[in-house]
Amino acid sequence: MRIGEVAAKAGVSVRALRYYEQQDLLHSSRNPGGQRWYPDGAVERVRLIQQLYSVGLTSRTIRKVLPFADSDGASPELLELLGAERDRLDRQMTDLKDVRKGLHDCITKARDAGGTGGSS
Repeated sequence: MRIGEVAAKAGVSVRALRYYEQQDLLHSSRNPGGQRWYPDGAVERVRLIQQLYSVGLTSRTIRKVLPFADSDGASPELLELLGAERDRLDRQMTDLKDVRKGLHDCITKARDAGGTGGSS
């Protein structure tokens, strides 16, 4: 399947597919004319990559997860990897809540000092 076909069927840009190849998440071959040619299953692979990005995984982590997806198994290694990613996201969420609280406190102090009132 050609790059435009995969992009259209998967609902992504051609540029995204090239990026996935650069990140070693997706593979293609070249036909005699030099055009990329994707194997059967490329659309499903792209959709999986998109799903993994949407839950906050990095390209590096997705590269580690994809072999497990190819083997259709929830191995202990995969569960450990995904658990570590979940823990990383939990830490980020906690950090963001702390930063938001600090920002809220600054806004409250600025309002109190300026006497402008209002709510957050």
